[in-house]
Amino acid sequence: MKFIDEAIIEVHAGKGGDGIVAFRREKYVPRGGPSGGDGGRGGSIYAVADRNVNTLVEYRFDRIHRARNGENGQGKDCYGKAADDVYLRMPVGTVVSDLDSGEVIVDLVRDGQTALVATGGQGGLGNIHFKSSVNRAPHQCTPGTRGESRRLKLELKVLADVGLLGLPNAGKSTFIRAVSAARPKVADYPFTTLHPSLGVVRVDDLRSFVVADIPGLIEGAAAGAGLGHQFLRHLQRTRLLLHLVDVVGTGENADPVHDAGAIVEELRKYDEALYRKPRWLVLNKIDLVPEQERRTRTEAFVAAYAREVSKPERVFVISALSGEGCRELTWAIVEHLQNLPREAAELPADAGADPHPA
Repeated sequence: MKFIDEAIIEVHAGKGGDGIVAFRREKYVPRGGPSGGDGGRGGSIYAVADRNVNTLVEYRFDRIHRARNGENGQGKDCYGKAADDVYLRMPVGTVVSDLDSGEVIVDLVRDGQTALVATGGQGGLGNIHFKSSVNRAPHQCTPGTRGESRRLKLELKVLADVGLLGLPNAGKSTFIRAVSAARPKVADYPFTTLHPSLGVVRVDDLRSFVVADIPGLIEGAAAGAGLGHQFLRHLQRTRLLLHLVDVVGTGENADPVHDAGAIVEELRKYDEALYRKPRWLVLNKIDLVPEQERRTRTEAFVAAYAREVSKPERVFVISALSGEGCRELTWAIVEHLQNLPREAAELPADAGADPHPA
């Protein structure tokens, strides 16, 4: 299935039913009087996080969602029936915002989390509410109110512990294949990865973490070049970034240090908070370097990187193809995550609660 991580939809809540004017005159009801009931409540629309949904592709093609109107009131003191609410299932990690105002309505970070996105109209009052000692036969009633209508922007940000960052063909997909059961496409041409891939890395029976692979970045990505800028949002929830660098480089004029610095700069331009996340430098494809040159090559690279870009927090040397160094890296990641407090992305206890529980 094609990965869809953004969609724009319209939601229209139902109108409340109208109250009516009615009178009851029966043989064995001597006093009779007004008997017009209230209209029913219009259906509301809710967004629900569902871990069984992985993409927003459904909302790319089904853009308009309407709830039913409430029924009108009836005579004999009968109220109109309230309309059923509509629940829109979305992937966990979806951010729902108002397209016109830009206001974030809800960030669906927990499976089963429910949030009201369009409120149904209230039912109108029947004439039974207007009777009094001086108005024994009221002819007043009120119409139901209109339901809320909105244009919503849905934006999926995948939930992962670790994000992979790097140029096309840096070996990100090969790495995720080496350490997890995920099988993203691997080939010898750029932009093999066209959509994010998630892999679960299990280091032992009790400890594991989720790693996210996004399409490779190129210089100018923050201005719209390439594909990766479209998916950088998926790294915003991660707790650790791995910057994979091809230590050999491709082409005669390859400059891996300059290329690595360009990617870090694109990250800073896109989001300062993302730039400040913990970021480890991972030198990949060490199997292509003669064994007697590896130490000299890596030390020279790290020194140049620290001088031209920034001092890396930690450095790892691996070969994603052969698996060399990957186990040590995964153990270091899981220990780092255990010591790093998870950022609370929780909503207040009453946020997104259903005001009309069953």
